[in-house]
Amino acid sequence: MLNRLFFPSILLLLLYGFWVSSEFKVIAAGVAIFLLGMVYLEKGFKLYTGGLLESILQKTTDTVWKSFSFGLVTTSLLQSSSLVSVIVISFLSAGLIGLTTGVGIIFGSNLGSTAGAWLVAIFGLKINLSTYAMPMLVFGLILNTREGKHFKGIGYILMGGGFLFLGIHYMKEGFDAFSESIDLTKFHVQGGYGIFIYTLVGIVATVIMQSTNALMVLVLSALGGGQLGYENALAIAIGSNIGTTVTAVLGSIRANAQGKRLAVAHFVFNILTGFLAIVMLVPLMAVVDEMALFFGISDNDYPIKLTIFHTLFNVLGIMVFLPFIQSLVRWLNSLFVDSSDPMPLNLAEADDPAMEKAIYLNPAVLSYPDAAMRAMTKECGRLYRNTLELICYGIYLTGEKLREADNLPDLVETWKRTDQPWPIKGLYIRHIKGIYADIIHFCGALEGNLPRQQAQELFALKVACRNFVQAIKHVKHIYKNMGLYIESDNEQIRHQYNQLRLCLASVLKLIDILGVRRNYDHIHEHAVQLKQELLEQDRQTNETLNRLIRSEQVDSYMASSLLNDSAHVHDACTSLIDGAVIMLTRDKEEYRE
Repeated sequence: MLNRLFFPSILLLLLYGFWVSSEFKVIAAGVAIFLLGMVYLEKGFKLYTGGLLESILQKTTDTVWKSFSFGLVTTSLLQSSSLVSVIVISFLSAGLIGLTTGVGIIFGSNLGSTAGAWLVAIFGLKINLSTYAMPMLVFGLILNTREGKHFKGIGYILMGGGFLFLGIHYMKEGFDAFSESIDLTKFHVQGGYGIFIYTLVGIVATVIMQSTNALMVLVLSALGGGQLGYENALAIAIGSNIGTTVTAVLGSIRANAQGKRLAVAHFVFNILTGFLAIVMLVPLMAVVDEMALFFGISDNDYPIKLTIFHTLFNVLGIMVFLPFIQSLVRWLNSLFVDSSDPMPLNLAEADDPAMEKAIYLNPAVLSYPDAAMRAMTKECGRLYRNTLELICYGIYLTGEKLREADNLPDLVETWKRTDQPWPIKGLYIRHIKGIYADIIHFCGALEGNLPRQQAQELFALKVACRNFVQAIKHVKHIYKNMGLYIESDNEQIRHQYNQLRLCLASVLKLIDILGVRRNYDHIHEHAVQLKQELLEQDRQTNETLNRLIRSEQVDSYMASSLLNDSAHVHDACTSLIDGAVIMLTRDKEEYRE
């Protein structure tokens, strides 16, 4: 409801501004061009990094100070704290980095976002940036028409930089023209009341523009043109820092628990930093004056002094928070239910009719190959864990009993699961189908964004998941007969079906051991040996079946069921083995060969 009222109101205000003031048109166009430049810059870095940024992130964030430095440097270079935030949330969701690392990067990113204000204050208001913008736009457009990701990436970056410079130029020109026709200084508000009002202005403007950098350029242009009071500009800078948290909170609504925790950390840090800046406004202004005097900055060079203040109160917030970052992380970990670390599937308590969905496949990671592949790997692992439980259910065992058992033949002969309240088809729909559908959809969206090697690995994972689903479908076919014949009075048919149970249980047990122990060295030999054993067992089952028929120990109805079910078990085991081999060796050189 609020959005329906808010959006038309903004459009009406803009139309009114365009109607009454030609200078307002120039300023608004400057803001729009500046924001367009940020979009192109972000798009260019996404293309040009091609996994480099993710690789650096993984290798250089093992301590809080390294994480902080990463956030500071990357945001200063990319001029987009939103791009850095998306990468951080993506990697956090995929489990590539921890929450402490994410919080450290966000702290550094907050400070790095002040770099754009320094650029504008030192150069943008003193030289004609449009002179540099035009060639950047021309060369950027030419490079963008070339084939190849790197050419397009550099083209987007040049065009983004050109639009940024052009936007700064138009904002400055607009406020210079404003000063000749309209005097905005009459809107100055002094004292605490003014700080409160203009802090709110900063918050609302940042939410509307979705960019602290754009607002700070606007404020610096107005301050340089004498259209905004110094104290009011300081309050807007504080409000802009607080306003960025609204975007972070809204962006985390669909994130997992880790993403929400990071948004809370961002919110708490910026709110408390803003509160500190307001409480200590007078002492901070005195420090800014002393620093300006020390560096020989003119007393009335308010754009530079505003930039110093903006940097100073962010440094103050970081100094206050960094010593308590571990305490902050412990508190954050107590918030929200972490669905990204689910409890193992327990079919004894599976009374929730809701269909399970993928929990690691966040759409935000699609632009970042390393994070996307890690998320895909974790989701495939989760699909296998559910597959193991459902197959155990189909042969009247449990995953827990299977893992605990040291003697599988004894377990199969002496123990049978008694609580089987749900049909296996319903369990397949609830615990497999939704996850598998999400995996297929994610693969389709991701495939075109990957280099060749990762594209091969993604295809392998998709095939592994297909094998696990096929194994369950084979077990679905034997479920009814399995329940009937393992309780049969006919000892021979009961023994044969227990052998089928043992075959599936043995394969599941071996896969589980190989996966837990990460025993990669001889998995191909294990796979080949298992398949030979399956063929031998299939041959023996046929011989035994012929003997039992000839001796009339089983009737033809039992024999046909056993023959069909034996084929299903053989195919299920083969699918499980093939899927496991892919999951455990897909990133090894021998598999790619």
